[in-house]
Amino acid sequence: MYLTIEDALTIYPLSEGKLTAGRSGLNRIVKSVNVMDAPDISDWVREGDILFTTAYLIKDNPADGVRLLQKLVDKGAAGIGIKLGRFWASVPDEMLQEADRLGFPLIELPFPFTFSDQMKGLFNAELQKNTLLLQNVLDKQKELIRFALSPVDTGRLFDRIREILGVPLAVTGMRGQTLFSTLTTDEMQLLKKRQLKDTPQWLRCEQGRLLCVPLKSSGQEHDFNSRAIFRLPPGIPMKEEEGLYHQAAEIIGYHLNAVERNDLTQSTQNEFAAMLKNYLKQQVSAEALVACASSHGIPFGSGSFQCVLTTCDPEYTGRTDHLLKSVKQEFHYHPMLKDLTPLHFQLEDTILSIFPSELPRSSGKLPPLLPRVFFALAANAGRHLRMTVSHIKTRPDQLEAAYRECQNARDTASRLNLDAFVVEFANVEISYIFQSVPVHKMRQFVEMALAPLQDRAPDSAQELLRPLELYMANNGQIHETAKQLFIHRNTAAYRLEKISELLQVDFKDYHHLLRMKLVLMFRDMLRT
Repeated sequence: MYLTIEDALTIYPLSEGKLTAGRSGLNRIVKSVNVMDAPDISDWVREGDILFTTAYLIKDNPADGVRLLQKLVDKGAAGIGIKLGRFWASVPDEMLQEADRLGFPLIELPFPFTFSDQMKGLFNAELQKNTLLLQNVLDKQKELIRFALSPVDTGRLFDRIREILGVPLAVTGMRGQTLFSTLTTDEMQLLKKRQLKDTPQWLRCEQGRLLCVPLKSSGQEHDFNSRAIFRLPPGIPMKEEEGLYHQAAEIIGYHLNAVERNDLTQSTQNEFAAMLKNYLKQQVSAEALVACASSHGIPFGSGSFQCVLTTCDPEYTGRTDHLLKSVKQEFHYHPMLKDLTPLHFQLEDTILSIFPSELPRSSGKLPPLLPRVFFALAANAGRHLRMTVSHIKTRPDQLEAAYRECQNARDTASRLNLDAFVVEFANVEISYIFQSVPVHKMRQFVEMALAPLQDRAPDSAQELLRPLELYMANNGQIHETAKQLFIHRNTAAYRLEKISELLQVDFKDYHHLLRMKLVLMFRDMLRT
């Protein structure tokens, strides 16, 4: 951004000078300083130059001074400064009148200061101004990048970008309609009257200049009815500053499709969610659900899938809606999940998620993936947040069964008082199946099977029962059992051999293992 003549007159030592004519040209831009030292100086003047002179070459003929002013105006110069006291005591009236007529600033330079003093003052002021401006541009650029990398609330997209840039902003859509505007009515009318180009374009307005930038739709082609319009103050912005507005336009263009179709997308989601609720209530068929998904472009019904049900405990003391919203944000934006194209639907105080069964190799299987993604959220919520996972299903008409499996896994885990954040139905399926067994039969079965242990002293019984529980939980892996007991592998093997003798169980026999699995499962169920 360059200084104007008005700005330059506030900078020491030029501030000691005096504007004697051409006041209407105070907004002329100063790009550089030149010194008159040759008769043909006007041939070397460039646009935006302010010319400093002692008037030596025109001291004897004021008419030459008038012609010089005319040539400088034709060249687009910013103004002229004349140092009085050496050759002229005052500027001739002819030149003052011509400068006023042309609106070309004519300044009486202060006599005590050299031209180099004036130039140094202007240079330092411009350098300081540019440094501050560059720092401001850098700060705004950081804010834009931070905003672009964070989950975007499309409802506040335009307003947030306007806040970061600190300038009035307007955005027009694909049909030329106004999506957002903090420009004046007159400025919006000016945009409608002008034939806008398919490239970035500047327009003059009363309060400054408008920068119109065509937007890219979905990051592909320009849609020239879609534009971001920024109102900048008078003056020519630095390239770095102008680049900042182009970057902001890129961000707006990237999200423009989502903003314009936000209502349609929400309506589509709501319609399918309503159909899904009716399907789970067995009021509509799976075929109708698949047809609804197909008509709205929702990827369901074309492959195998696995369901996840996220539930918040009714005893949770915080805001349930806030917790579930945080879960949905992680589902949508976490880098380990966002590319899996899952579907998420809020059903009352739960979230039903439908994942494709074939996940990328880098993601691994879904049940171990979920605790890694939601580790922090689950830790903050404690035992009040749980995710349950169904078996993999191959047909869309099995969606209801998958949903019921998630519900049953949740209820069974709660009944067994399990601490796990993610519970697979496959791991509690047997418990779910046998929950209808009468309590007295369960107790009789457990007492009969564990009697040889329970008849011993309580400490001794517990010392033997714990290895048995861990051995069965680890699917017969002695190494893992020893690791969790903090004992040597041989010690764990000795204790299991002792248990085998007491209970008359052969741990290598599948039927004996199944029997002990049921004993421990019934024992856990009886505790609840």
